[in-house]
Amino acid sequence: MTSQPRVTRPDFSFEDQYQDPVCGIDEVGRGPLAGPVVAAAVVIRRDKMPRAILEQINDSKQLTSKKREYLFKKIYEFSDVSLSECSVGEIDTINILQASLLAMAKAFEGLKIRPAVALIDGNQRPKLSCTMQTIIQGDSKSLSIAAASIVAKHYRDRLMIDMANEFPHYGWNTNVGYGTPHHLKAIEIHGVTVHHRRTFSPISKQLVKESSTNN
Repeated sequence: MTSQPRVTRPDFSFEDQYQDPVCGIDEVGRGPLAGPVVAAAVVIRRDKMPRAILEQINDSKQLTSKKREYLFKKIYEFSDVSLSECSVGEIDTINILQASLLAMAKAFEGLKIRPAVALIDGNQRPKLSCTMQTIIQGDSKSLSIAAASIVAKHYRDRLMIDMANEFPHYGWNTNVGYGTPHHLKAIEIHGVTVHHRRTFSPISKQLVKESSTNN
C-alpha cells in the first residue's frame, strides 16, 4: 500500500528562532501583464489571534477566494498589517524585480509595530532596517508569511476586479492580469490599456504592431 505524502502547513517554527516582534512579508503580481505588484507585511499578535484562525491560515494559493476574504478580515483584526503597491509605471521604469522589492520595503515601513526581524518569501532581500531571513516557499512554511500572502493576494485580486469593471474585455476579474489565452486575444483585438506593463514582451510586441499599423 502506497503511503500518502504528509501534508505540511505553515507554523511559527521560523518565528520562534527570534525575539518578537517578527513580521512576514510577501508580494503578489510579478507575473501578470497588467496591474500593480502588491506587497504586504504582517505582524501577527500571537497572544490575541485565536488558534482556530491560525489553523486556517495557509499559502494563499491553497485557499478559495471566499476563504481568503474571510481570513483577510481576521488577519487585520488580530495583526499589525501594512499594504503597499508599485504601479505599472514604476514596474516599467525600474523592472518588476526592483518594483517587487520596493513594494516590500514600503510595506515594512508602513507597519506601526517596528519588527526586529522580517521573514521574507523567496530568495531576494529588500532594503530593510532590521534582521532579515529569506525563505523559499515561505508562504507554506511560516504563518507570518502565509498571512502576508493572503492579505496581498486578496487586496490585489479586488483591485483587478475593479479594473475589470472599467475595462471588461480582458477578463481581469478571473485572470487577475495574467497572460491567459483570453487576455492575449483581447489585447490583439482591443489594444493596450493604461494598466498594461509596456516592458513585458506580449505588450511591447503589441505596441510595435500597433505603431507599424498606424504609420
